[in-house]
Amino acid sequence: MKRIIIHWTGGTNQPNTTDFEHYHYLINGDGLIIKGKYKPEDNLNCKDGKYAAHTEMGNTDSIGVALCGMKGYTENGDTSYPLTLKQCLEAFKLIAKLCKEYHIPVTPKTVLTHYEFDCNRGKPGRKIDIIYLPPFPNIQKNEIGDFIRNNIETKDP
Repeated sequence: MKRIIIHWTGGTNQPNTTDFEHYHYLINGDGLIIKGKYKPEDNLNCKDGKYAAHTEMGNTDSIGVALCGMKGYTENGDTSYPLTLKQCLEAFKLIAKLCKEYHIPVTPKTVLTHYEFDCNRGKPGRKIDIIYLPPFPNIQKNEIGDFIRNNIETKDP
């Protein structure tokens, strides 16, 4: 595996059937880590149709990690299902563990949000996950990736 792409599901704080199909790992609102239908290794070859399709043009060699929530999100931060502090902290720990397990360095090209991935390929704003972290409201959308990377670098899984 070459990278980890971080998402929010855009749903409630619990995973649904579609979420299980699209992400390798889901973190619910209580911080519980739940495995998706596919293993990360299933994304080594995406030509067989049996893989977690979490990022258009970015699934091959990528692990999809999603925080459950943010349904109905608006640009001013409103949502009925905000991401929780516990959920974010557990996500940072999980990502640190996955980086160590799969020998993925923590860089902006190897550990990034779906939003950053799309910006890097010239499609900013196509997917907005993750541009806001409710537990950390002062972090600007263009700083979220760095904030996450800085937090996972400090975790010792």
